[in-house]
Amino acid sequence: MNDIVLTNEERAHRQRRTEERWNLLPEAVRTPTQALGRTQAMGCVALEITQRCNLDCTLCYLSENSESVPDLPLAEIIRRVDHIRETFGAGTNVQITGGDPTMRPQEELLEIVRQVRARKLSPSLYTNGIKATRRLLIRLKEAGLADVAFHVDTTQKRPGYRTEAELNRVREEYLGRVRGLGLPAYFNTTVHDGNLAEIPGLVRYFVGRADALSIASFQLQADTGRGALRKRGPVISAETVARQIEAGLGRPMNFKAIQMGHPECNRQTYALIVNGRVVDLLEDPEIVRLWLSGLAGLPLDRARQWRAGLRVLWETGRRPSWWPALGRFLTGFLHRHGHDLLAARFRVRKQMYFIHNFMDADNLDQARIDACSFHVMTQEGSISMCAHNARRDDFILPEHQPGAYSLTRPAITSVCTGCRGCN
Repeated sequence: MNDIVLTNEERAHRQRRTEERWNLLPEAVRTPTQALGRTQAMGCVALEITQRCNLDCTLCYLSENSESVPDLPLAEIIRRVDHIRETFGAGTNVQITGGDPTMRPQEELLEIVRQVRARKLSPSLYTNGIKATRRLLIRLKEAGLADVAFHVDTTQKRPGYRTEAELNRVREEYLGRVRGLGLPAYFNTTVHDGNLAEIPGLVRYFVGRADALSIASFQLQADTGRGALRKRGPVISAETVARQIEAGLGRPMNFKAIQMGHPECNRQTYALIVNGRVVDLLEDPEIVRLWLSGLAGLPLDRARQWRAGLRVLWETGRRPSWWPALGRFLTGFLHRHGHDLLAARFRVRKQMYFIHNFMDADNLDQARIDACSFHVMTQEGSISMCAHNARRDDFILPEHQPGAYSLTRPAITSVCTGCRGCN
């Protein structure tokens, strides 16, 4: 799938939306390391295409009424896709999710991916993987899917799997479905009292699969007022999860070099895997600062990491004022890791480790909502995911959004294809 290439008008619109987001951020989070409002207007936007799911997780965020909620018509989904583009600009990351999106008929799911891609947005599939066969993933990739995130953890109570280590058999099967497709894979893991101690071992497993796994995301247990598990114990925090990830990586990592939204909500770090060893990509704060300030909004190919790396180096090399810092960075990197680079024949893999600290429904913080980088698109517009989960029924039940179901459901072949007239 070709990279998303924006016109000058589209780039200008995206930049306006990004600057508007910066101006709306609370002053306390407008820091030199803040990426939200500088590189993009929104981290990602969830597009919930169904409320149905084929699992019953003990920490489910869905409504108790979800199974009875009819799927939104395609026309309403496409209207929301258009709203995402208008609100945040082309190039925005869109999570096609639910429920589980694979519960929709395959042809509808494929058409939704096409429509997201036709509007120059970046579509991701968020699924538990049960129905995401290799054949379906091939078709979704052909339709324009950018990547796929598999949710696998012990909250799902999959029969025969009691621990995260045992669930690695499921993860291995899922990675086998995407290998060779040029489709980056993620794993989402809900962190709760029962699996916190397993995170180091899980991270070591992820490092060993860096050829196929691009992102490992850890979501901390939150009480939405539903599900069998509720409030997490005091030992679970963004800090303790970060330490567990570091234990698995075998070294300290910089989780604060790049901030996306509110610091109480998100932490992220980037690991380079060189000859089986982990290198902190963000260990040089000067280079990170330059990249944040000068390469904002640069579109990168997530499926081909080598190409993305060359693009960053090329853009950096075009700025003579950056050459001294770049020289120091490369010299230091080669000095510390040159032997491993040679042993690995200069094959380097990159993985992102992300921590998302969701809020309890009865303890929402307005400052965190105002700085939220993870929204969901509703009939009323875009809203913070935590605020959405706190009163989910108000957004999903048909009686609360009659307009969403009054739109004519078009035949798949007649859905707008995102021609110039619509853009």
